[in-house]
Amino acid sequence: MSLVCAISNEVPEHPCVSPVSNQVFERRLIEKYIAENGADPITGQPLSEEQLIDIKVSHPIRPKAPSATSIPAILKALQDEWDAVMLHSFTLRQQLQTTRQELSHALYQHDAACRVIARLTKEVTAAREALATLKPQAGLVVPQAVPASQLAGAGGEPMEVTEQVGMTPEIVQKVRTCRKTVPEELVRVEDLSKYRQVASHAGLHSASVPGILALDLCSTDTNKVLTGGADKNVVVFDKREEQIVATLKGHTKKVTSVIYHPSQSVVFSASPDSTIRVWSVSSGNCVQVIKAHEAGVTGLSLHATGDYLLSSSEDQYWAFSDIQTGRVLTKVTDETAGCALTCAQFHPDGLIFGTGTADSQIKIWDLKERTNVANFPGHSGPVTAVAFSENGYYLATGAQDSSLKLWDLRKLKNFKTITLDSNYEVKSLVFDQSGTYLAVGGSDIRVYVCKQWSEVLNFTEHSGLVTGVAFGEYAQFLSSAGMDRSLKFYSL
Repeated sequence: MSLVCAISNEVPEHPCVSPVSNQVFERRLIEKYIAENGADPITGQPLSEEQLIDIKVSHPIRPKAPSATSIPAILKALQDEWDAVMLHSFTLRQQLQTTRQELSHALYQHDAACRVIARLTKEVTAAREALATLKPQAGLVVPQAVPASQLAGAGGEPMEVTEQVGMTPEIVQKVRTCRKTVPEELVRVEDLSKYRQVASHAGLHSASVPGILALDLCSTDTNKVLTGGADKNVVVFDKREEQIVATLKGHTKKVTSVIYHPSQSVVFSASPDSTIRVWSVSSGNCVQVIKAHEAGVTGLSLHATGDYLLSSSEDQYWAFSDIQTGRVLTKVTDETAGCALTCAQFHPDGLIFGTGTADSQIKIWDLKERTNVANFPGHSGPVTAVAFSENGYYLATGAQDSSLKLWDLRKLKNFKTITLDSNYEVKSLVFDQSGTYLAVGGSDIRVYVCKQWSEVLNFTEHSGLVTGVAFGEYAQFLSSAGMDRSLKFYSL
């Protein structure tokens, strides 16, 4: 039931009631009537605006005008409603299409973002692995591998290269167990500083061609001493018994590098005659001749597994060889450098190694990838010696510029330069097995304490140039060899 104004007979928008006549009025109309007449329009009795009482109702639906109740009017109203519905439907379809496009674009962006994240994650993982194995990727030069036809095995015959990578996964797995820790029995600094010469042996090599050019100790039994001389011979010496165990002959030129195998009765030697020889100490015979180079061999280093040899040469190549078969597994050069390699040394992990060049560069190589991963410039003369500390963090290098440089492999930078005496010649660098001490051999012998890099020992007993230094087990003694043909030992 709708309220109807007593004046207009229509549904009022703002209904109110008169207390005089009790009739419903449109407030707008009754206010005008009162303003003109001051009385109720029905009874004529006096009435004021204040007496009107508002009626609270929900928004009323105004009945259609009589003219809108005809069939044509109803059809037109239905047509208008249909048009409005179609327009609203069209608008909704447009909004749906726009929303679909926006959703598709958002999904495409999400997919692209996922791809970018996956690629970046992969790059980060690769970078972390590279950092762990010292493989910075910026500014690297990929060296050229030697064709198989240029590689030669024992006897000089060309051989097929069966492994084009430097290391197989099996080798990588084996080097994981090759790290050493600092032993409790290590000689303390205050005791090391009291070392003096306790023995000297001058009869190991020929006096007619004087000079010992290389020195090494067996790491598992440092009483076993190995020397290489200018007389072309390799000598195995027993420190405890103070006698020569074996004299190994076969090189046609002087012996410049020697290595004592840590777990086998086998030694290795290299010479400017371009050969590497593997010797059996017990039989005194040469069991393998590795012809990996076309020029003099300048450096020799044994892999952490004890199964492979690294060699460097004046022919600008480094080679990786199997000591059991004499097979050269890979041979690589950096063609952009174009200069001879002067020395080579494996990192304790066996995954990377360093080489020195005649143009004063130190190059770090990744063995598995056979790539040059870092270069350390700074010396001003040919590099004569390189040595890695046992913890794998430091690299010591010496050159013909009378200086000793120390490099942090984690930051790839030179953090310490020790300037030696004028015209000082560095011929040998070696860390002890714990990585606590560094010995330098050359114009004299000097021992430094790592981290502080302070000098604790200085020996000048050799009358000629010192060509090799080596620590005994737990640094309980120090040995040296030189051009004066003598092998000397120092301890308390």
